[in-house]
Amino acid sequence: MLPFMAHGHLIPFLALARQIHQATGFKISIASTPLNIQYLSSTFNSSSDEPENDHIHLLELPFCNTDNGLPENSENLSLASIGKLFSASLGLRKPFHSLVSDIAAKQGHPPLCIISDVFLGWATEVASSLGTVNVTFSTGGAYGTLAYSSLWLNLPQRGRSDSDEFHLPGFPDSCRFHVNQLHHFLRNADGTDSWSKFFQSQISLSMQSFGWLCNTAEEFEPAGLEWLRNFLKLPVWAIGPLLPPMVLNNDDSSLSVAASGISTRRAGKKLEISIEKCMEWLESHSPASVLYISFGSQNSVGPSQMMELAIGLEESAKPFVWVIRPPVGFEPRSEFRAEYLPEGFEERMEKRKQGLLVRNWAPQLEILSHKSTGAFLSHCGWNSVLESLSQAVPIIGWPLAAEQAYNSKMLVEEMGVSVELARGVQSSIDSKEVKRVIELVMDRKGKGGDMRSKAMVIKEQLRASVRDEGEDKGSSVKALDDLIKTLQSKWQMINSIS
Repeated sequence: MLPFMAHGHLIPFLALARQIHQATGFKISIASTPLNIQYLSSTFNSSSDEPENDHIHLLELPFCNTDNGLPENSENLSLASIGKLFSASLGLRKPFHSLVSDIAAKQGHPPLCIISDVFLGWATEVASSLGTVNVTFSTGGAYGTLAYSSLWLNLPQRGRSDSDEFHLPGFPDSCRFHVNQLHHFLRNADGTDSWSKFFQSQISLSMQSFGWLCNTAEEFEPAGLEWLRNFLKLPVWAIGPLLPPMVLNNDDSSLSVAASGISTRRAGKKLEISIEKCMEWLESHSPASVLYISFGSQNSVGPSQMMELAIGLEESAKPFVWVIRPPVGFEPRSEFRAEYLPEGFEERMEKRKQGLLVRNWAPQLEILSHKSTGAFLSHCGWNSVLESLSQAVPIIGWPLAAEQAYNSKMLVEEMGVSVELARGVQSSIDSKEVKRVIELVMDRKGKGGDMRSKAMVIKEQLRASVRDEGEDKGSSVKALDDLIKTLQSKWQMINSIS
């Protein structure tokens, strides 16, 4: 397995490795740069599962930050060095080829397959040169994956103004995208820039692989999967949601998640707040009354946006847990300063027991699975979307980067489980709109109640997709079985020819 160097990619790859091993007993190796291997290793140490090191091997690929113009200890995606990291990922090809070649020499045959990230399309050529097949893994959903791929390959937004809508190849004619849904890298892309060259080449190479895996479920994204398959003209196995089994198999998961220590976000993180304190705070509030706010591990909002969000939260009088870090324009790892918020805000929230502000990181799965959590103000990163909807928690969308705007579009327009508050770090918001949207979504009647009902249906779809009870198997379990059988059949064909 070859994931891209970002926590949002590493986590699903590891979850997939565990799933494949449990289903097959296969030996699996995950290759990445030293610091990312260190991160993955810490998930083994923090997991309550049995030791996995005998089954899932973590292999280091040599990587030098300074050779790639990156700051020290920056082997993982950060907004400040994202372009250089994409360029640096191309340099992993040669050491990865050597690593897989050594494995093949030791065991007398190449691996059954190489599962690589969609951003590392060169792995298709490595697999072919070593006599095996490559399967591309998109850690996002089908709709978002299709939108992101088609945008880079077609650049249909070129020359359009902010007010323009446009049709995107791969989607029905009735579906329209807006230029203001695009990150500025995509808005400015013209096919000759470094971003275009990277994504067009890597996505094109990934489209030459044997097939694709998608972190979604057939019942959850039937239309998105159909459109993606038509676009790629390849098999697409929907093997998600890649979440801890305890989260999907237990109706009272607020207790089981916290007790089991299986949060996908906890490994390698310094806790600013204990899980027990978080749970205690949530227990003091009534069911479905708390708004959880987090923009993911890499994102923040602008200074004026943060100020207006805080004012709107206070005026709404709704209880909230806010995972907070310095606003855009300030060093993301620096200490959070009181001046980023209205004067006396945190003290008032604490005194009234209205708000719990958590620095940098919080136990997200535990919070979302708690009965007091009623909505999630989210950047709409795919892992967060799955975690939220697996607990029937509706979403207030504020997409910031990557394919998040397309995820948000799908959640609003196709599924009806989200309302979009803002878009990107440049959009202007005011406290009155913050208050209005929060009240709308948190209302147990009207639109808020309707969103919650639809989220409950999705929760059941996601749980049904991973059911594995004898002959009663969910769609994602069947998809993984089919993938393995198809790969084994392909393997036998390759060996019979050779």
